[in-house]
Amino acid sequence: MNEAVNSLGFKKAPKDTRVVVAMSGGVDSSVTAALLHEEGYEVIGVTLQLYDYGMAVERKGACCAGQDIYDAKRVADELGFPHYVLNYEDNFKESVIDDFVETYLKGETPIPCVKCNQTVKFRDLLKVAHDLGADCMATGHYIKRSINSETEHAELERAIDHGKDQSYFLFATTQDQLNFLRFPLGGWTKDITRQHAERLGLNNANKPDSQDICFVPNGDYASVVKKINPASEKSGDIVTLTGKVIGQHNGVIHYTIGQRKGLGIGGGVNADNSPFYVVKIDAQNNQVIVGDKEALARDIIYINQCNWLIADTTPQSMDIMLKFRSVMKPIPAVLTLNEGGSAHIILPNTQYGIAPGQAAVCYVNDRMIGGG
Repeated sequence: MNEAVNSLGFKKAPKDTRVVVAMSGGVDSSVTAALLHEEGYEVIGVTLQLYDYGMAVERKGACCAGQDIYDAKRVADELGFPHYVLNYEDNFKESVIDDFVETYLKGETPIPCVKCNQTVKFRDLLKVAHDLGADCMATGHYIKRSINSETEHAELERAIDHGKDQSYFLFATTQDQLNFLRFPLGGWTKDITRQHAERLGLNNANKPDSQDICFVPNGDYASVVKKINPASEKSGDIVTLTGKVIGQHNGVIHYTIGQRKGLGIGGGVNADNSPFYVVKIDAQNNQVIVGDKEALARDIIYINQCNWLIADTTPQSMDIMLKFRSVMKPIPAVLTLNEGGSAHIILPNTQYGIAPGQAAVCYVNDRMIGGG
């Protein structure tokens, strides 16, 4: 008889399957670990300490520090499976925080959650899981993983709960990583997760979701940049597209593409009385460039640092659905893969507020095929 395949896709009993669960201390990863333990898997919980406890106190319990480490450990202790805390502060600072600061100083908009998944979580933590002899690593991300019956490759799809879907932040996941990863919550809505947390008696069942970037106190991005690079608050000119100086800024780190409020130019408006928007940040010349809304209009996006979860990556064009912000609904577009690994995306309908440095993530129906 053929041996039955367990819920994680292995032809062996759950008790003979070792799974490392990345536990942030939140309800999602705690439920993931608890349910796998309940099914009889050999669960090992691992939490990465990503920054010092002092910052965690300031942040009031951010992911992977302080209270969250305690919450993850308590879940493991009460359910009776091993739990390890690994100090990855140096890795996190080098791979995520320093990149965050450097990106802002270049006048671009960083995507630290993508960088964290790409480096610390799905590079460093996966190595730990392999070293522990795990068959796979599971996380509490809301994204669906399935096996294509024709290619036998693992694929990623948007979560059932589109409001919680995290596929945008996982576009850089490689095929090798995907083969080892599991995402048990991708077929659920968040309310089901909380119901299981209450049923299992987890101490963090009613813990609120984190809303901001984990290492940014109260959403104040500039304070983090200033703390790492005190020279970042260098004053300069706010200029129009024609080069006219209409105000002063106290550092380009305080501005993002598409910003309309808080520009520091008083009641300044265009000749037609329309408001000014930030349309470009010229970090090299330390200028913030403003214009009317139409100056933000774009119908083409160029991307690099691409990662694709498709078999054929030779230059080609295809119809896709696109997200260039994490919270937006996917829109129709045409993707063309270029020689050398870059790509460009044609937008049939003009879009506004596209910011250099952000991710453009591509989908075919609900399947996430990558991006850059």
